[in-house]
Amino acid sequence: MIPIKDRAAIARMRESCAIAATVLHRLQALVQPGINTYDLDQAGRDLIAACGARSADFGYQIGSRRFPAYTCLSVNEEVVHGIGSLKRILRTGDILSLDVTVEAGGYIGDNAITVPVGAIPPRVAELLQTTEEALRVGIRQAQVGNRIGDISHAIQTYVEARGFSVVRDLVGHGVGRTMHEEPQIPNFGRRGTGERMKPGMTLAIEPMVNLGAYHVKTLDDGWTVVTVDGLPSAHFEHTVLTTEKGPEILTIPRPPPSPALPTSPILTYSTRN
Repeated sequence: MIPIKDRAAIARMRESCAIAATVLHRLQALVQPGINTYDLDQAGRDLIAACGARSADFGYQIGSRRFPAYTCLSVNEEVVHGIGSLKRILRTGDILSLDVTVEAGGYIGDNAITVPVGAIPPRVAELLQTTEEALRVGIRQAQVGNRIGDISHAIQTYVEARGFSVVRDLVGHGVGRTMHEEPQIPNFGRRGTGERMKPGMTLAIEPMVNLGAYHVKTLDDGWTVVTVDGLPSAHFEHTVLTTEKGPEILTIPRPPPSPALPTSPILTYSTRN
């Protein structure tokens, strides 16, 4: 059953999503050539704490495995769930997917973006533009009375018409008190299928789009998902509320509660910690 949020729950979702979006926005501003992804992850940790929230990623458990980072930072062929590393230094021409998920007030906010590191090849830039627009296309289908498959079909149709492929082993999802609620929201499927959307649903819509084939695999760390062909992948995500007036994007950044959030692109975690 898909959870329906009441007014109080929606207010808390707005808060957690605003924090997640603010952290993502500030973390994105730190991306530049020469920075390693461990430093970025530690900056994400500090930003989340300064906003009075906690990382929903850190310690997330599947079986006996616990996720060891505070954010998901995925470079180039890494689709999702990349783990920050001192050894992964960003270079001009890379792309970086930043996925920030926080818990505040008992509710989850979840969002992601893929950004270029300096100049990138034109086709890779098109990959990013297509994935971001596919997110918008999918969100427009999150209308009360529509079905989940309408979101899936819209994303797939838009992406494949431009010569890219949607990842099929990973999906969007409901989000609320936990990171993953019903329904699952694939980025491919048939129009008119799946659950019918009602007011008060909160959905994490997240196209994951590959430059090459849609096939993916998980690395030996048990978390990082990469493209099988080694070609780049992009990931964009918003948390959306369904309302009678249409979909409302909840993951919109705002001025954070603390004036002391780190903003400098010069990070020193790797030498300090």
